[in-house]
Amino acid sequence: MKTYRLARVAEAIREVASETILYELQDPRVKRVTVTRAEVSGDLQHAKVYVSVMGTDKEQQLTLRGLRHAAGFVQSKVARRLQTRFTPTLHFVLDAGVKRSIEMTRLINEALAESAPPPAEPNADQTPASVSSDGSVEEDADNP
Repeated sequence: MKTYRLARVAEAIREVASETILYELQDPRVKRVTVTRAEVSGDLQHAKVYVSVMGTDKEQQLTLRGLRHAAGFVQSKVARRLQTRFTPTLHFVLDAGVKRSIEMTRLINEALAESAPPPAEPNADQTPASVSSDGSVEEDADNP
């Protein structure tokens, strides 16, 4: 099948699944879910819907279980939108890409913090100066 058609079908599935999960799904297990992408098989029989779930591993598994339980409902919404001969069977998969990117950002920030020079401390040789109310800098006469 043409790749651009598969891409269009995958994008339609991603949109419908995202809207359905966000606005129409009533399952209390399903919360803080973002649909990141969808992949469709060449024969349009199966579709993998990649989701990102914010929370602990236990919360992620619970949300994924709720999504798999509601797959038929989401699939019926997809069927209304696609109007093709076959509606792809939806398989929800946990997308670890977002979690990996957050971890990489944290590691980069740690490395930058370690390699940054320490903040400069004022030398004892320098005389302290004070700023007057008009913005001019005045040397303290107390310190030689």
